[in-house]
Amino acid sequence: MKKTGLILVYIFTLFNVNAQNKNITTSGDILQLAIPAVAFGSTFIYNDDNTKPTLQFIKAYGSGLILQQALKHLVLEKRPDGSDRYSFPSGHTTSAFSGAAFIQHRYSWKYGFPSYILASYVGYTRVQAQKHYVWDVLGGAVIGIGTSYLFTKPYGKKNVDFSLNRINGGYTIGFNYSY
Repeated sequence: MKKTGLILVYIFTLFNVNAQNKNITTSGDILQLAIPAVAFGSTFIYNDDNTKPTLQFIKAYGSGLILQQALKHLVLEKRPDGSDRYSFPSGHTTSAFSGAAFIQHRYSWKYGFPSYILASYVGYTRVQAQKHYVWDVLGGAVIGIGTSYLFTKPYGKKNVDFSLNRINGGYTIGFNYSY
């Protein structure tokens, strides 16, 4: 019975691939902008003046896109569909994962997990559309996550604080943990 069900799903999928492919690709195009737009919008809603979240987002997102574009022009990898030589890394995936990582790192996994699921879907759409190889998508994800982690501070929390002070020819090391 399971085999029959799987065969029917497979046949149904084959007949609907062309219509689905365009919708899948379009949804990925939309999400690659929507995820960072939500992240950017959140900086105005959950704004603690000490950390300047809007500036954090601009630095994270901007540096990710600059790095991704620089790599595209250095690597010059041909796309799977042969359309041009700018396959590595995926810009759509860099954008989506930059927004998702900002949300996760700033506001917690509660909001970050769904964001990462959506960002992963964006990566899938790029491979499915034959615009990128899997490693292009992984490269874009690493860039997006890395730059977001580099520039983003968690909202409303300053968990650990270290200090090093010189006193009377010696040093003191300070450690403060707050929750």
